[in-house]
Amino acid sequence: MHKVQCEILGLSSSPSTGGAYALILKELNGNRRLPIIIGAFEAQAIALEIEGIKPPRPLTHDLLKHVIDNLGAVIMEVIIDELRENTFYAKIILEVAGLTNEIDARPSDAIAIAVRGQAPIYVAETVMTSASFVPSEEEREPRETTEEIHDKRAIPKTKEAKIAALQDQLREAIEAEEYERAAKIRDDIKKLASSN
Repeated sequence: MHKVQCEILGLSSSPSTGGAYALILKELNGNRRLPIIIGAFEAQAIALEIEGIKPPRPLTHDLLKHVIDNLGAVIMEVIIDELRENTFYAKIILEVAGLTNEIDARPSDAIAIAVRGQAPIYVAETVMTSASFVPSEEEREPRETTEEIHDKRAIPKTKEAKIAALQDQLREAIEAEEYERAAKIRDDIKKLASSN
């Protein structure tokens, strides 16, 4: 499996997501971004560790990291290896006594463990291809409404042009912190990419 090393670019919330957060991963040697919608608890666990804030008592991910350490295991990496039915899947790769073990996990939990163990975060190339986007240039004209943008665009003719147009819309939705819309657009891209 070809995999791409990523880093955490940001974590943000939007009132329209009902308490969920968007975790944005960025590939280390490229421009693609991968948005993953996660829960508030996992977002807090990741943010506290990134900011270096230690809670007075261990959180669940801290406890798990302590158990891993006490068993003599090492967190080698985490990998987001699959996207099925709009759900991301991940694995935590541990090494114990020279043996490698893969543990299934939600991406948010895997990343919370990775930041505690300073382990690299990878995403399968197939997942990056189907769910990532490339941001546009920083210099942009003032924002237009979605309806204005839609009215000005020519209707794409080829499958590749349609996917490119949807990727632009996905980027705009994420930049506007409209994560529900972004998830729907991501699903549309996936359906279009898998169609013949």
